[in-house]
Amino acid sequence: MKKTIKASVVGLTGMLALTACTSAGGTSSENTLSLVAFSVMESANDPVYEAFAETDAGTDIELAPSYGASGDQARAVIAGADADIVHLSLEPDVQKLVDEGLVAEDWKDTPTNGIATTSAVVFVVREGNPLGIESWDDLVKPDIEIVTPNPGSSGGARWNILAAWAHVVGNGGTEAEAETYISDLLANTPALPASAREATSAFVEGDQDVLLAYENEAILAKQNGEAIDYVVPPDTLLIENPAAVTSEAKDGAEEFLDFVVSAEAQEIYAGFGFRPV
Repeated sequence: MKKTIKASVVGLTGMLALTACTSAGGTSSENTLSLVAFSVMESANDPVYEAFAETDAGTDIELAPSYGASGDQARAVIAGADADIVHLSLEPDVQKLVDEGLVAEDWKDTPTNGIATTSAVVFVVREGNPLGIESWDDLVKPDIEIVTPNPGSSGGARWNILAAWAHVVGNGGTEAEAETYISDLLANTPALPASAREATSAFVEGDQDVLLAYENEAILAKQNGEAIDYVVPPDTLLIENPAAVTSEAKDGAEEFLDFVVSAEAQEIYAGFGFRPV
C-alpha cells in the first residue's frame, strides 16, 4: 500500500539556504486583483479565473497573475511587488509575509486551514520506465541522473527534500542517515533549475533518468503528450499549498480565495492533476 505522509515543513526548511531574488509584476487598478503564485499553478489557473468571472462575486473583476519559484515570489512581495492574493508552495513562504505584516496572523483560520491545493511527490521517468525506478533507494544508485529544482528558490524542491528525509526517518532511520541519503541524492543531481516548472521543462528536453516533481506536474506533462511516465513511490509526502489574502488586499480578494477552495474550482484543479482539498 502506498504511504502518503503529512508533515510540517517549517523545521526542516529552515536549514535550507535561501538564495536569489526575482520580481513579480503587479497592477494598481481597483478592479484588478494581483495574484502572486508559485510556478506550477499557471496552466490550471486560467480556467479557474474564467469560472470565477461567471460568478456574481467575479463580475467586473480582472486578475493579474505573476508566476515563479515560491521562495522568489515571497521575497518579491516583501520587496514591494503588488499582491492581493498569494498562492505559494509551502507554509514557510507565507509565514515570511506574516512576519513582515503583509499577511494576517490568522490566515489559516479557514475551513481548509489555509490550504488551496494539494499534491504529492512522485518520480517522473522516461516512457516505459526503462530503468525500473520504483523506490527512493533506486535514486541513489550509481549512474542515476536526477532533476530537482533548487531549494534556494523553489518550494517544490523543498517538498522533494522533505519527502526524501521522511523516507529515511519514517522508516526508522536516524537524522544522520537522512542527511547522508540527501547528500547522495543531490550528488546524483547535475543541475538544479530555479522552479518546479523549469525542472519539468529541463527533464522533458534533456536525457536525465528521473525528475522529482509534484504529481500534478507529471499528470500535466502526460496530458500534453510528453513521452514520460511517473511512479508514486511506496512512501511519499502529501504536498499542501497555502493561499492567503494580503493585509491591504483590494475588494474581491477574499471572494476569489473562497472560490479557489470551492467544489467548482477544486474540480477544475483536479482535471490538471491536483488532489482536491
